[in-house]
Amino acid sequence: MSDSALQAQLDSLRQQLHHHAHQYYVLDAPEIPDAEYDRLFQALLELERQHPELLTPDSPSQRVGAAPLSAFSQVEHDIPMLSLDNVFSEQELLDFDRRIRSRLEDVDQLSYACEPKLDGIAISLRYEDGVLVRGATRGDGRSGEDITQNVRTVGSIPLRLTGSGWPAKLEVRGEIYLPKQAFEALNNQARAEGSKLFVNPRNAAAGSLRQLDSRITAKRALEMCCYSIAGLDDSGLFSRHTEGLEQLKAWGFLINPEMRVVDSVDGCIEYYRDLLKRRDQLPYDIDGIVFKVNDLETQAELGFVSRAPRWAIAHKFPAQEEITTLEDVEFQVGRTGAVTPVARLKPVFVGGVTVSNATLHNFDEIERLDARIGDAVIVRRAGDVIPQIVQVVIDRRPENARVVAMPSACPVCGSALVRPEDEAVFRCPDSLGCAAQRKEGIKHFASRKAMDIDGLGDKLVEALVDEGLIQSVADLYGLQVDQIAGLERMGAKSAQNLISAIDASRSTTLPRFLYALGIREVGEATAANLARHFAVLDALMAATEEELLAVDDVGPIVAAHILGFFANDKNRGVIAALLEQGVHWPEVQQLAGDLPLAGQTWVLTGNLESMSRTEAKEKLEALGAKVAGSVSAKTDCVAAGEKAGSKLKKADALGVKVIDEAGLLAVLNGSDD
Repeated sequence: MSDSALQAQLDSLRQQLHHHAHQYYVLDAPEIPDAEYDRLFQALLELERQHPELLTPDSPSQRVGAAPLSAFSQVEHDIPMLSLDNVFSEQELLDFDRRIRSRLEDVDQLSYACEPKLDGIAISLRYEDGVLVRGATRGDGRSGEDITQNVRTVGSIPLRLTGSGWPAKLEVRGEIYLPKQAFEALNNQARAEGSKLFVNPRNAAAGSLRQLDSRITAKRALEMCCYSIAGLDDSGLFSRHTEGLEQLKAWGFLINPEMRVVDSVDGCIEYYRDLLKRRDQLPYDIDGIVFKVNDLETQAELGFVSRAPRWAIAHKFPAQEEITTLEDVEFQVGRTGAVTPVARLKPVFVGGVTVSNATLHNFDEIERLDARIGDAVIVRRAGDVIPQIVQVVIDRRPENARVVAMPSACPVCGSALVRPEDEAVFRCPDSLGCAAQRKEGIKHFASRKAMDIDGLGDKLVEALVDEGLIQSVADLYGLQVDQIAGLERMGAKSAQNLISAIDASRSTTLPRFLYALGIREVGEATAANLARHFAVLDALMAATEEELLAVDDVGPIVAAHILGFFANDKNRGVIAALLEQGVHWPEVQQLAGDLPLAGQTWVLTGNLESMSRTEAKEKLEALGAKVAGSVSAKTDCVAAGEKAGSKLKKADALGVKVIDEAGLLAVLNGSDD
């Protein structure tokens, strides 16, 4: 590479990184995912390593972030808030450990403090005589923004320290973040108000902290988790990093319950692998692990490089956001007739899998994103969540990008689409004649949480409908082995297994049956409430709007959907045919105020040996309990099986009652005290 070409490449990388750092740190409006920024930064570091003579003082590698906005007053950090170097593989982590050992003499064992790298906003808090006097953002690492009034609204930040023994002056550093549940609630509220959605919890936290009106910040359920002490009057107060964190906990701060100490780099690798597996079950977003040499004297001996400590490293997780190209948009028809746009993407590895499709929700979402075919888009996939496009990179829009057109007719049956009043979704009105709706309705009916017909997968349902073997869910119970065995990739044994599974599904529960019918807006919880309230199917089918509104969790919209479903003669005919085919369930105990668990909220976590969690949930609901998916201060009891994770830890932290499987069985059998 010529000198001019090399200089041009360096200039381009530096310009891009300056721009994206400004977008990320100052404007809170990132245009690219973190993984893309990391790649640009690593490319710059490699070029500067190879050509140190071309290193300049204003290179992004020589600074931490970007200058703060003038909207808030600026404050100087007494001790700079440096960034951390990153590694992306186990080998790079081993190299980090080797470099440390090469700088130290006579080191047989090196202990590391391991902490999740929270995906939030770095913050510095100053306390004088135990009272919070200032909160500031990182900014450029040397000066940040004074957001004291906003941090005062965060419940996990103590306004006055508890306990005793704190120094006259104390600077605490940590991460302010928005838990996943609070993020979903915030975006649900934004959808209801028709306002802009946040891309991810990190952006939501940043936007919340940078509100000039702290009353808005106070409405956001932000949390702050400490990760270090920056300055102490008495530097000999602690000898280990983790001792300092434990002392912060005693003084009233939140520290991460996942924090661990390991005695080798192999322990670091084991910790990384474990938390990577549990990443999606944590109640907050993390993008990696931070490893720090635990001994403070050793930290001091190792010292710093220009922008980061030598004694700490961030081991980044696989990215959950990536850039790719929107190659096309297709429209699919669901079981309720909803027409959903699906993005066809240039395949990209994100969140641990290769993604080629992503949901666009509805046509309003396409317009909100201003997404066009050919655009560069940011795709996010967190855990088992369906991949979604969260942002269009407008600056990369090609000249030939095409506007997405909404079809006027159903792409399956050709019926004219309708858009019900007050809905964002276009629908195919031909619920029984549209093959797509039949197929999706049968798939839902057979699904695990509905009738749980093992072996009746999506492709087999489509084949059964395409071959004219079934027209409705009731036809499933009339299928014969020889009919199914004649289908592609189906032998006699597989066909017999499927017929046995269909036969077994005749014995079900009323909540499962109601959920399996696919009534709009009637999910598992609503189906269970309806079953407990009416107890008998005929009573529900004959219910008036007033009677339906008396059911917990049923409002006017849900009531209208239920009334409309049972008013349809064809739907009633399918139900009658199912009952004639022998579908049945045990008698339901009608909901009453004296049910033993009425009014209580329970949470299930871990693996149960005597039953599945679904069965346990149904049994608890039959006793009047509401079974929630997450633990809060309002939770009455958590039933924890083997390998219980973050829900159990949160219950312990909140002081919520916890019982094991034996205790759960005692409750279900009516013998609990």
